[in-house]
Amino acid sequence: MSNNSLRLVWVYPDLLSTYGDQGNALVVERRARQRGLDVSRVDVRSDQPIPTSGDIYLIGGGEDRPQRLAAERLRRDGGLSRAASNGAIIFSVCAGYQILGHEFINDLGEREPGLGLLDVVSTRGEGARCVGDVLGDIDPNLGLPPLTGFENHQGVTHLGPAARPFARVRLGRGNGTGDGTEGAYNDTVFGTYMHGPVLARNPLIADLLLKLALDVNALPPSDDRWYEALRAERIAAATQPA
Repeated sequence: MSNNSLRLVWVYPDLLSTYGDQGNALVVERRARQRGLDVSRVDVRSDQPIPTSGDIYLIGGGEDRPQRLAAERLRRDGGLSRAASNGAIIFSVCAGYQILGHEFINDLGEREPGLGLLDVVSTRGEGARCVGDVLGDIDPNLGLPPLTGFENHQGVTHLGPAARPFARVRLGRGNGTGDGTEGAYNDTVFGTYMHGPVLARNPLIADLLLKLALDVNALPPSDDRWYEALRAERIAAATQPA
Protein backbone atom coordinates (compact mmCIF):
# COMPACT_ATOMS: atom_id res chain seq x y z
CA MET A 1 0.00 0.00 0.00
CA SER A 2 1.36 3.41 -0.94
CA ASN A 3 0.00 6.91 -1.52
CA ASN A 4 -3.49 5.80 -0.40
CA SER A 5 -3.72 3.49 -3.43
CA LEU A 6 -5.48 0.17 -2.95
CA ARG A 7 -4.72 -2.74 -5.26
CA LEU A 8 -7.77 -4.99 -5.65
CA VAL A 9 -7.53 -8.30 -7.51
CA TRP A 10 -10.60 -10.23 -8.72
CA VAL A 11 -9.42 -13.80 -9.32
CA TYR A 12 -10.56 -15.86 -12.33
CA PRO A 13 -13.89 -14.22 -13.25
CA ASP A 14 -14.06 -16.58 -16.24
CA LEU A 15 -14.22 -19.63 -13.93
CA LEU A 16 -15.37 -18.44 -10.50
CA SER A 17 -18.11 -15.88 -10.94
CA THR A 18 -21.18 -18.04 -11.46
CA TYR A 19 -23.41 -16.72 -8.69
CA GLY A 20 -22.99 -12.96 -8.95
CA ASP A 21 -20.00 -12.91 -6.60
CA GLN A 22 -18.28 -10.32 -8.77
CA GLY A 23 -20.55 -7.94 -6.89
CA ASN A 24 -18.13 -8.34 -3.97
CA ALA A 25 -15.39 -6.67 -6.00
CA LEU A 26 -17.75 -3.85 -6.94
CA VAL A 27 -18.69 -3.28 -3.30
CA VAL A 28 -15.10 -3.19 -2.03
CA GLU A 29 -14.12 -0.85 -4.84
CA ARG A 30 -17.04 1.50 -4.22
CA ARG A 31 -16.58 1.62 -0.44
CA ALA A 32 -12.89 2.38 -0.89
CA ARG A 33 -13.67 5.24 -3.28
CA GLN A 34 -16.26 6.61 -0.84
CA ARG A 35 -13.36 7.06 1.59
CA GLY A 36 -11.21 8.90 -0.94
CA LEU A 37 -8.93 5.95 -1.71
CA ASP A 38 -7.46 5.53 -5.14
CA VAL A 39 -8.40 1.98 -6.18
CA SER A 40 -6.61 0.02 -8.87
CA ARG A 41 -8.67 -3.05 -9.73
CA VAL A 42 -7.37 -5.94 -11.81
CA ASP A 43 -9.59 -8.76 -13.10
CA VAL A 44 -7.29 -11.74 -13.67
CA ARG A 45 -8.52 -14.43 -16.04
CA SER A 46 -7.44 -18.04 -15.65
CA ASP A 47 -4.95 -17.79 -18.54
CA GLN A 48 -3.15 -14.87 -16.86
CA PRO A 49 -0.64 -14.90 -14.00
CA ILE A 50 -1.83 -13.86 -10.55
CA PRO A 51 -0.05 -10.66 -9.51
CA THR A 52 1.62 -10.88 -6.12
CA SER A 53 1.46 -7.14 -5.36
CA GLY A 54 -2.27 -6.92 -4.59
CA ASP A 55 -3.68 -5.75 -1.26
CA ILE A 56 -7.06 -7.53 -1.39
CA TYR A 57 -7.86 -10.66 -3.43
CA LEU A 58 -11.47 -11.74 -4.01
CA ILE A 59 -12.51 -15.20 -5.23
CA GLY A 60 -16.05 -16.26 -6.08
CA GLY A 61 -18.07 -19.42 -6.50
CA GLY A 62 -18.34 -21.70 -9.49
CA GLU A 63 -19.49 -25.05 -10.81
CA ASP A 64 -17.57 -28.26 -10.13
CA ARG A 65 -15.46 -28.48 -13.30
CA PRO A 66 -14.44 -24.79 -13.32
CA GLN A 67 -13.55 -25.18 -9.64
CA ARG A 68 -11.16 -28.04 -10.47
CA LEU A 69 -9.61 -26.06 -13.32
CA ALA A 70 -9.20 -23.03 -11.08
CA ALA A 71 -7.52 -25.09 -8.36
CA GLU A 72 -5.11 -26.65 -10.86
CA ARG A 73 -4.14 -23.29 -12.33
CA LEU A 74 -3.80 -21.56 -8.97
CA ARG A 75 -1.51 -24.34 -7.72
CA ARG A 76 0.59 -24.18 -10.87
CA ASP A 77 0.73 -20.37 -10.87
CA GLY A 78 1.62 -19.97 -7.18
CA GLY A 79 0.92 -16.23 -7.19
CA LEU A 80 -1.97 -16.28 -4.75
CA SER A 81 0.00 -18.32 -2.22
CA ARG A 82 2.93 -15.93 -2.53
CA ALA A 83 0.60 -12.97 -2.05
CA ALA A 84 -0.78 -14.57 1.11
CA SER A 85 2.77 -15.08 2.37
CA ASN A 86 3.32 -11.36 1.80
CA GLY A 87 0.33 -10.55 4.05
CA ALA A 88 -2.32 -9.88 1.41
CA ILE A 89 -5.99 -10.06 2.40
CA ILE A 90 -7.95 -12.85 0.69
CA PHE A 91 -11.74 -13.20 0.79
CA SER A 92 -13.26 -16.28 -0.86
CA VAL A 93 -16.76 -17.60 -1.46
CA CYS A 94 -18.09 -21.16 -1.86
CA ALA A 95 -15.93 -22.94 -4.49
CA GLY A 96 -13.21 -20.36 -3.84
CA TYR A 97 -13.46 -21.10 -0.11
CA GLN A 98 -12.96 -24.81 -0.73
CA ILE A 99 -9.97 -24.14 -3.00
CA LEU A 100 -8.21 -22.24 -0.21
CA GLY A 101 -8.37 -25.32 2.03
CA HIS A 102 -6.23 -28.44 1.99
CA GLU A 103 -8.50 -30.43 -0.33
CA PHE A 104 -12.00 -30.82 -1.74
CA ILE A 105 -13.91 -33.34 -3.86
CA ASN A 106 -13.80 -32.41 -7.53
CA ASP A 107 -16.24 -33.08 -10.38
CA LEU A 108 -14.59 -36.46 -11.01
CA GLY A 109 -15.32 -37.58 -7.47
CA GLU A 110 -11.63 -37.39 -6.58
CA ARG A 111 -9.80 -35.59 -3.79
CA GLU A 112 -8.41 -32.40 -5.29
CA PRO A 113 -5.54 -30.57 -3.53
CA GLY A 114 -6.25 -27.00 -2.52
CA LEU A 115 -3.83 -24.22 -1.69
CA GLY A 116 -3.66 -24.89 2.04
CA LEU A 117 -4.19 -21.23 2.94
CA LEU A 118 -7.02 -22.19 5.31
CA ASP A 119 -6.90 -25.17 7.68
CA VAL A 120 -10.07 -26.76 6.28
CA VAL A 121 -10.97 -29.91 4.34
CA SER A 122 -14.12 -30.12 2.21
CA THR A 123 -16.03 -33.28 1.34
CA ARG A 124 -19.24 -33.97 -0.58
CA GLY A 125 -22.39 -34.07 1.54
CA GLU A 126 -24.63 -37.12 1.31
CA GLY A 127 -27.89 -35.48 2.29
CA ALA A 128 -29.97 -32.66 0.86
CA ARG A 129 -28.17 -29.75 -0.76
CA CYS A 130 -27.69 -26.68 1.46
CA VAL A 131 -29.90 -24.06 -0.17
CA GLY A 132 -31.55 -21.00 1.31
CA ASP A 133 -31.11 -17.85 3.32
CA VAL A 134 -28.68 -17.85 6.23
CA LEU A 135 -28.55 -15.72 9.34
CA GLY A 136 -25.66 -16.00 11.74
CA ASP A 137 -23.42 -14.31 14.26
CA ILE A 138 -19.92 -13.44 13.06
CA ASP A 139 -17.01 -14.22 15.39
CA PRO A 140 -17.18 -11.50 18.10
CA ASN A 141 -13.44 -10.88 17.72
CA LEU A 142 -14.17 -9.33 14.31
CA GLY A 143 -16.62 -6.78 15.74
CA LEU A 144 -19.24 -7.14 13.00
CA PRO A 145 -23.05 -7.24 13.00
CA PRO A 146 -25.03 -10.41 12.16
CA LEU A 147 -24.26 -12.19 8.90
CA THR A 148 -26.89 -12.46 6.18
CA GLY A 149 -26.42 -14.41 2.97
CA PHE A 150 -27.66 -17.14 0.66
CA GLU A 151 -26.12 -20.61 0.55
CA ASN A 152 -26.24 -23.05 -2.36
CA HIS A 153 -23.76 -25.92 -1.99
CA GLN A 154 -23.40 -29.66 -1.54
CA GLY A 155 -20.02 -29.36 0.18
CA VAL A 156 -19.29 -30.07 3.82
CA THR A 157 -16.28 -28.22 5.22
CA HIS A 158 -14.46 -29.35 8.36
CA LEU A 159 -12.26 -26.89 10.24
CA GLY A 160 -8.83 -27.81 11.55
CA PRO A 161 -7.26 -26.35 14.71
CA ALA A 162 -5.64 -23.42 12.89
CA ALA A 163 -8.96 -22.15 11.46
CA ARG A 164 -11.61 -20.19 13.32
CA PRO A 165 -15.29 -20.27 12.33
CA PHE A 166 -16.19 -17.07 10.53
CA ALA A 167 -19.71 -17.23 11.98
CA ARG A 168 -22.22 -19.37 13.90
CA VAL A 169 -25.54 -19.86 12.15
CA ARG A 170 -28.93 -19.20 13.68
CA LEU A 171 -30.67 -20.08 10.43
CA GLY A 172 -29.22 -22.24 7.67
CA ARG A 173 -26.55 -24.93 7.54
CA GLY A 174 -23.30 -23.06 6.95
CA ASN A 175 -20.37 -25.46 6.68
CA GLY A 176 -22.80 -28.38 6.60
CA THR A 177 -21.12 -30.21 9.49
CA GLY A 178 -24.05 -29.88 11.90
CA ASP A 179 -21.96 -27.95 14.43
CA GLY A 180 -23.39 -24.55 13.51
CA THR A 181 -20.20 -23.16 12.01
CA GLU A 182 -20.14 -21.07 8.84
CA GLY A 183 -16.98 -20.28 6.92
CA ALA A 184 -13.48 -20.03 8.35
CA TYR A 185 -10.68 -17.51 8.71
CA ASN A 186 -7.20 -16.91 9.99
CA ASP A 187 -5.42 -13.57 10.31
CA THR A 188 -5.74 -12.44 6.67
CA VAL A 189 -7.56 -15.21 4.80
CA PHE A 190 -11.36 -15.57 4.90
CA GLY A 191 -13.75 -18.12 3.47
CA THR A 192 -17.55 -18.33 3.46
CA TYR A 193 -20.33 -20.18 1.66
CA MET A 194 -22.42 -17.00 1.52
CA HIS A 195 -23.62 -15.54 -1.77
CA GLY A 196 -25.89 -12.53 -2.09
CA PRO A 197 -23.40 -11.11 -3.05
CA VAL A 198 -22.30 -11.36 0.55
CA LEU A 199 -20.50 -8.00 0.72
CA ALA A 200 -23.57 -6.16 -0.58
CA ARG A 201 -25.58 -7.74 2.21
CA ASN A 202 -22.78 -7.20 4.74
CA PRO A 203 -20.88 -4.02 3.80
CA LEU A 204 -19.02 -3.89 7.10
CA ILE A 205 -17.21 -7.07 6.06
CA ALA A 206 -15.94 -5.12 3.06
CA ASP A 207 -14.87 -2.36 5.43
CA LEU A 208 -13.04 -4.93 7.56
CA LEU A 209 -11.04 -6.01 4.50
CA LEU A 210 -10.19 -2.38 3.79
CA LYS A 211 -9.09 -1.74 7.37
CA LEU A 212 -6.88 -4.82 7.36
CA ALA A 213 -5.32 -3.80 4.05
CA LEU A 214 -4.76 -0.23 5.26
CA ASP A 215 -3.69 -1.36 8.76
CA VAL A 216 -6.10 1.08 10.42
CA ASN A 217 -8.68 0.64 13.17
CA ALA A 218 -11.40 2.80 11.61
CA LEU A 219 -12.56 4.31 8.32
CA PRO A 220 -14.38 7.59 7.63
CA PRO A 221 -18.17 7.19 7.73
CA SER A 222 -20.12 6.42 4.57
CA ASP A 223 -23.74 6.55 3.46
CA ASP A 224 -25.04 3.06 4.26
CA ARG A 225 -28.78 3.66 3.83
CA TRP A 226 -29.04 1.46 0.72
CA TYR A 227 -27.07 -1.35 2.33
CA GLU A 228 -29.03 -1.19 5.56
CA ALA A 229 -32.33 -1.32 3.65
CA LEU A 230 -31.13 -4.42 1.80
CA ARG A 231 -29.96 -6.06 5.03
CA ALA A 232 -33.22 -5.35 6.80
CA GLU A 233 -35.27 -6.71 3.89
CA ARG A 234 -33.24 -9.93 3.61
CA ILE A 235 -33.13 -10.58 7.36
CA ALA A 236 -36.89 -10.04 7.61
CA ALA A 237 -37.50 -12.38 4.67
CA ALA A 238 -35.31 -15.07 6.21
CA THR A 239 -36.92 -14.96 9.65
CA GLN A 240 -40.60 -14.63 8.76
CA PRO A 241 -42.73 -17.80 9.05
CA ALA A 242 -43.03 -19.88 5.89
